[in-house]
Amino acid sequence: MIRLTIRAGAALMLWLMPAAAFAQQPREAAAIVTTGEGVVQTAPDRAWIAVTAESRAGSPREAQRRNAEAMQPVHEKLRAARVAADAIRTIAYDLQQEWDFVNNRRVSRGYVARNTIEVRVDAIERAGELLEIAVASGATSVGGLRFDVKDRGRLEREALRLAVSDARAKADVAAAAAGGAVARVVRIEEHGVVSRPPVPVMAVREALQASDAPPIAAGQMEFRAQVTLTAELK
Repeated sequence: MIRLTIRAGAALMLWLMPAAAFAQQPREAAAIVTTGEGVVQTAPDRAWIAVTAESRAGSPREAQRRNAEAMQPVHEKLRAARVAADAIRTIAYDLQQEWDFVNNRRVSRGYVARNTIEVRVDAIERAGELLEIAVASGATSVGGLRFDVKDRGRLEREALRLAVSDARAKADVAAAAAGGAVARVVRIEEHGVVSRPPVPVMAVREALQASDAPPIAAGQMEFRAQVTLTAELK
């Protein structure tokens, strides 16, 4: 608004009111929100197996001694089978007293020592062979077989790329159906990448004794990513 006032003997005065105060509020840009999912499947190229040696004795020291003797040949045989030293690690060790109940009284029946190691198998086709070696060397149980991939990061990024591409394609289709087009992507929210390893059948001693080296079917691993995309329309 411009107001002009003229007074006798006075200077010309001009008031300018801010134009922004009278401007219309900017119209909010139309936007569309879509979700996308990306899935990558691949064969595992690495495995882990758990090997346990269990020993019993009347005293804790003797139980520990026997356990060390039982586990030593397992280590030696695995190393002889070209398993790297850094691929073998202890994941559990415990020593417990066992009890019986006789005439309503608790009576000690000795001690049990258990030592569990985890063996990383970098050549997945050797998993069955190494299971057989562990049992033949004196392990009392084997199991905990699980699979993974060495280059996990690359597969997670590929799943994320596919998820973003899926969300953008959906936005383009929806915008075209509404008679418009995507002007720009203003936000992408990542909801993480979930991996789903195959579930193998647990190997047990009886199965290994019945078959020298049981075949291990690794199956397929799956990496699944989800995103939410917000796009501005033209």
